[in-house]
Amino acid sequence: MSLLSLNRPAYAETHFKFKLPWSLLYRKRPEIIVDVPSQINANQSPEFWIVVRDADRFPLKIKSIELSIKNQENKTTVIKQDLNISADLAFGFYSFVIKPLPPGEYEIIPSIETIQKNRTKKWVRSNYPFLKPLPLKIQVLKEPYFIPSGFVAGEMHCHTHYSSDHVEFGAAPHVLQSAARLIGLDFVLCTDHAYDFAFSKEDYTLPDQADVRFEALRQEIQELPSSPLMIAGEEVSVGNSHNENVHMLCLSPREYLEGKGDCGRYGLNNKPTWGISKTISIANAPCFAAHPKVPMSKLERFVFRRGDWHDEDLQLESETPIRGIQFWNGSRDRGFELGRLWWISLLEKGHEILPIGGNDAHGDLNDSVSITMPLISLRHNRNHVFGKVKTVVKVNDSNALTIDSLKEGFQGDSLYLTDGPALWWSRENDFIHFQMNCSADFGTIQYLHFYTAEKGNYSPEKLNQTHSILETKSETLSVKIPLKDYRYVRAESETSKGHFALTSAAFAKEI
Repeated sequence: MSLLSLNRPAYAETHFKFKLPWSLLYRKRPEIIVDVPSQINANQSPEFWIVVRDADRFPLKIKSIELSIKNQENKTTVIKQDLNISADLAFGFYSFVIKPLPPGEYEIIPSIETIQKNRTKKWVRSNYPFLKPLPLKIQVLKEPYFIPSGFVAGEMHCHTHYSSDHVEFGAAPHVLQSAARLIGLDFVLCTDHAYDFAFSKEDYTLPDQADVRFEALRQEIQELPSSPLMIAGEEVSVGNSHNENVHMLCLSPREYLEGKGDCGRYGLNNKPTWGISKTISIANAPCFAAHPKVPMSKLERFVFRRGDWHDEDLQLESETPIRGIQFWNGSRDRGFELGRLWWISLLEKGHEILPIGGNDAHGDLNDSVSITMPLISLRHNRNHVFGKVKTVVKVNDSNALTIDSLKEGFQGDSLYLTDGPALWWSRENDFIHFQMNCSADFGTIQYLHFYTAEKGNYSPEKLNQTHSILETKSETLSVKIPLKDYRYVRAESETSKGHFALTSAAFAKEI
């Protein structure tokens, strides 16, 4: 995100002033936020983090925290913990754990007591100025989060504290790994901005050794436990066929990939650094188009030379094509709908390209704070939170997940995207066997739609009325669809609680 890209959420940076004497957001205190994953797996103890930014400049003591926890029956429980944490780091992530909560949905209001220069203050949820605090919302699952045998679930688009600039900062890798474990994820792809690696974390306008910083992230990740699997990737600004900046995700590139085209540090000089083809060839790893159809303002397009992904940008006829399109980016908004339609148009043309889901979370485990007007105002939203939208991919050995086996999984064609239920398929002779599992945590199955395209060089897909299921109250379904008449088949489903899932397309294979 750059300064004028105002629709992205993050832990908000409020201390940058562009050498101006004023900023309505500026305070001589660190940013302080309380965060917790929005989903807690069954029988897990919720872990909270107090995120403290710029305490190296404004040291303080976190004396205590109080949690007011309200359940679905409006019964409130209060938990208080003395902490006495001396915060003096540029990035500080301080955790505390409470006892497991019964299954259900909760609203939690945290209050933090701090001491700075002998002055004691209490903050509700955060200390951001002019921002009305929202309660934390968590869902504690009744059953362990279900992932089909042979599949692994992960977060495909999130940012660590290496993505730190004028308006935002991310979380430490160890925080994301702990959050992933609580949610029930198997892997996390950390996709920090290529341009943020290229600038100093102490001063976002000063160049730094990008390859050194990228290797530092890799080293930080290597020192973590092996599970959930943490992966150092990148979100690279690359040049499309119109010489405009678009964003591309890369899963564990061979080396640092340069991309400073729209970093916001060079005024109007925002030409792309590298093109898509060159970047993919150097990456030697699966690459994905990031939020390809998210609407942008004319100002953003003009100042940062940002554009859209086009068919020719996907390099589909080359030896190293883009493997997937990350059009589900935290919410089913306009960008999702436009991206989904683009993906379908590619399937109809016979391109076996994968759908990808992610959240573009910059820390943001529960909700997020975004800059609405630089130096002036902030706002909340709950669209882009870590682990909400999951990409679930089939791998050869889910019990011994590695980066190599995950890369191999993305070379396959069987995966699904979800913010709750499981919906997957497998090949059985001349049939595609679709299965769905929807626990009570996510509601019953409201519909299961199948979309098919008839055989031929080009045919539009249609809703297959014969096999689709409507208004069922089941929690599990199993449907076998013969492929003899179809070029491909795919599925989408929604639950009674509004949770959604869609599968990749299963194309007919020549035997």
